[in-house]
Amino acid sequence: MASPADKSLATRASLLHRLKDCDDQTSWQKFYELYRDLIYRFALKAGLTETEAEEAVQETVIAVARNLADFKYDPAVCSFKTWLLNQTSWRIKDQLRKRGKSGLASRLAGSGATPDLPGDDTRRTATIDRITDPVGNSLELLWDQDWQQTLAEAAMQRVKEQANLKDCQMYDLYVVRQWSPREVAKALGVSVARVYLAKHRIGPMFRKEFNQLEKTFA
Repeated sequence: MASPADKSLATRASLLHRLKDCDDQTSWQKFYELYRDLIYRFALKAGLTETEAEEAVQETVIAVARNLADFKYDPAVCSFKTWLLNQTSWRIKDQLRKRGKSGLASRLAGSGATPDLPGDDTRRTATIDRITDPVGNSLELLWDQDWQQTLAEAAMQRVKEQANLKDCQMYDLYVVRQWSPREVAKALGVSVARVYLAKHRIGPMFRKEFNQLEKTFA
């Protein structure tokens, strides 16, 4: 009989196998819905504009589609979370490179100057190499935080499909937004006891969905 760990690995491997099939539109749509906001938020925190961040999202998804076939699922070597971080950071660098080239072209056009030819000055450093790497330790921490937020949002959405929506709303205000039970009760016109009951009902459901997502997309 397979152990829980074996089943978890099988679930993750199965998901990645389905994603490698570019014709599996359902799996790709779920992937996009889950990770779009994660990539977008991370791109903004890395210094991109909203337009650049949107471009980074689209380019990252395209890159994942193209390169996923070469990704070998082995958590001991490289987790999917780390692999996706790498794909995202490269697309962010691409946007920063485009920004640098665009700014240089604009300055040259205004001054009438001509760009340096390759080799004119071997001491020069490429624009992209002078830009601070957007994936430093602090941004890696932000990636982990945003990853957890993304899974939490997805888990709550799954819970909403199964539970009473008002219970979900109470749980969100009380547990996630950290309102006091009295504030929640007053805002929603319910008793304080009902707020505690909602937490008791929704909490286990949320943890179950969150843990499942974390196992599947680790």
